[in-house]
Amino acid sequence: MEQFGYYIMMFIETGGLFAPILFISFHLLRPLFFLPVVFICISGGVLFGAVAGTLYSVIGITLSSIIFYGLIRWMPKTLGKLVLLKQKLMGTGSELTTSQIALLRLVPFIHFHLLSLCLIEVSENFRDYTRSSLLTNIPLAFVYTSVGKWLSNLSPFYILVFLLTLLPFIYLLRRKEIFIKWDDFFQVST
Repeated sequence: MEQFGYYIMMFIETGGLFAPILFISFHLLRPLFFLPVVFICISGGVLFGAVAGTLYSVIGITLSSIIFYGLIRWMPKTLGKLVLLKQKLMGTGSELTTSQIALLRLVPFIHFHLLSLCLIEVSENFRDYTRSSLLTNIPLAFVYTSVGKWLSNLSPFYILVFLLTLLPFIYLLRRKEIFIKWDDFFQVST
């Protein structure tokens, strides 16, 4: 994995004018190589700097989200299976807000496209999904690109402290209403 990452970085560094296009295409190919989004964003910060790396990462991550939207709408049975899996993991009555999804994208071990699935559920149409996806991708790209070198040198203790400080914000930004179906509230025994 480390050698593969080194190979990608050397390939982009020697790319010249095509380096941004190659970097964005690596964002699109990332799911095929099972690379985490964080790894690509940190690489963008190292290669292009904070501003350009953030811009290229936002473009690449948003294009990846749009491709996921198109693929998942093209395969409705897979969408149904993924929604059932999400409900098993997170519960049936929980819907995340866009702000919560933006914060959860900062947690490196939560699957990126699982959160994209949550965005699909709360979005009304493709335009709303694209806007929400763009807004939730900006903090991810900004944090991991601009602070990429700093995060790669952090000890596990400080990473744990960072994650624990995110938890209260996720709770505070939750949707404050709960919908309970009539049949779930009044369980009818036969």
